[in-house]
Amino acid sequence: MIEIVPVAGLSRFLTFCRLPRLLYKNMPGYAAPLDVERWTLYGKRFNPHFKLVESQSWLARRDGQWVGRIYAHVYHENFTPRQASRGQFGCLDAIQDQAVVDALLTTAENWLRQRGMTKVHGPFSPSINGECGLLIKGFELTPTFMVPWHPSYLQTLVEARNYTKAKDLVSYCYETQSLADIDKSVSDHPDWRDRLRIRALDAKNIKSEIAIFVDIFNDAWAENWGFVPLTLEELMAHATALKHIIPPEGGYVIELDGKPQAFGMILFNLYELVENFDGKLLPFNFLKLIDRVRHHTFKTSRTTLFGMRRALHRKATGGAVMLAFLEEIRKRGKATKLEQVECGWVLEDNRPMRRMIEMIGGEVGKIHRIYEKDL
Repeated sequence: MIEIVPVAGLSRFLTFCRLPRLLYKNMPGYAAPLDVERWTLYGKRFNPHFKLVESQSWLARRDGQWVGRIYAHVYHENFTPRQASRGQFGCLDAIQDQAVVDALLTTAENWLRQRGMTKVHGPFSPSINGECGLLIKGFELTPTFMVPWHPSYLQTLVEARNYTKAKDLVSYCYETQSLADIDKSVSDHPDWRDRLRIRALDAKNIKSEIAIFVDIFNDAWAENWGFVPLTLEELMAHATALKHIIPPEGGYVIELDGKPQAFGMILFNLYELVENFDGKLLPFNFLKLIDRVRHHTFKTSRTTLFGMRRALHRKATGGAVMLAFLEEIRKRGKATKLEQVECGWVLEDNRPMRRMIEMIGGEVGKIHRIYEKDL
């Protein structure tokens, strides 16, 4: 018999956070995040996202063993996602058993119906500004920090519940050392030389930089499917950590005629630091982590939080800014010891961005799928 229990109290919360590594341990392509990082992501006291929603999480238990989990939320009316339902699910992880997945999804669907929802989208874990989508391609590729991983069987089990594709999210891969050197970039062109400036993230003034990022991001993404405004509080909650995981050459702002018009970040792949930790810091892994932070040379990374103001979209000027951004990724990747950069995610129907990424050598690596179902 399968028992679905709500996550209430510290013990169940800790189980909810660590369950994927218990279910997926030793599966090719899976890397266990640190438990403490999961606590900050899903803890309502730590993640300001939970101020925007009413939410609930559940665990599935059979014969005394935890066999799955799921999360659901309803956005408050003033935070309605663009063209998507306010009712969403996420954090769906389970053993390879249709009955377990059925029980978890049924529980989340009933909870959403009780709150007036007629459609559900997901997975969003816990939001579109967090980790989103169900992995359907790239299972054995290098796992990257803040990118969700799922076993291949989960897609089949979800789709058996009449969930259909809403959108696919595409991540590209660059092998940096195989890329040709760039003799001249768009910012060297006479038309742009005096107008385009790419500057590094000012880590000493992280608060003001984060405010710029949030302003550009919300303007850039406002017309995208599923968009929910990123709040300054949400990003500031992670600002201290960002100072330590963004390389000096990794965060940058693109200015046009002296005004910030776009930004991008390259995050080191922290899974390289916590390899073999099995999600635990104590009692001895904390000392190992300190030593690795001091001496480790990263080989993989991921671009995230790219945004360009809407006024430049679908214009030649915007094309130049976007190309400058992609060229900067390539140049900075080659200037470091990085061997691989994962660029994502990009909405499947964002053809202008996808064409530019492919034009300079990006190859599709991972695909995550957002599902929908009428309730």
